[in-house]
Amino acid sequence: MRYGIAIFPEKKIQDTANSYRKRYDPHYALIPPHITLKEPFEANEDDLKPIVRELRKVAAETTPFPLQIHKVSSFSPVTNTIYLKVEPVDELLKLNERLHTGELPQEKTYSFVPHITIAQKLSHDEYSDVFGSLKMQSFNLEQTVDRFQLMYQLENGAWTVYETFTFGEEKN
Repeated sequence: MRYGIAIFPEKKIQDTANSYRKRYDPHYALIPPHITLKEPFEANEDDLKPIVRELRKVAAETTPFPLQIHKVSSFSPVTNTIYLKVEPVDELLKLNERLHTGELPQEKTYSFVPHITIAQKLSHDEYSDVFGSLKMQSFNLEQTVDRFQLMYQLENGAWTVYETFTFGEEKN
């Protein structure tokens, strides 16, 4: 089964992201707006127990941190993906690094760029129009992050929460 680890921002940020995603993101119905902390990885039921144990430890050792979004950016020219740029605070970067150690799968395809995708798989013309108008906007979205989620992928491609891990909590 495929698993991934993500942060789901609060409703105000999700509403802002969804105002664009419902029009420009074909994955809109598959997963709510999120920050991917760990790319999807394969694991079976036996692999899951040590992974969950490690995630509980990571969460217990993590303190809440600020999430700030002030502008959009893009992965162009690699892909025509537009995203809300999440400020890369130290705590977030350290959390991402920690989720690639110990019992957790350690492969990384991409460098970690904290973001919330709002548009993807756009034609070049559509990308130019959408990005051109969005990059002139400023956003003032902030919250405190105090948890992350282990997700799994369903047969239809949608993602659902397997377990939530709250920062600073010890669970056995």
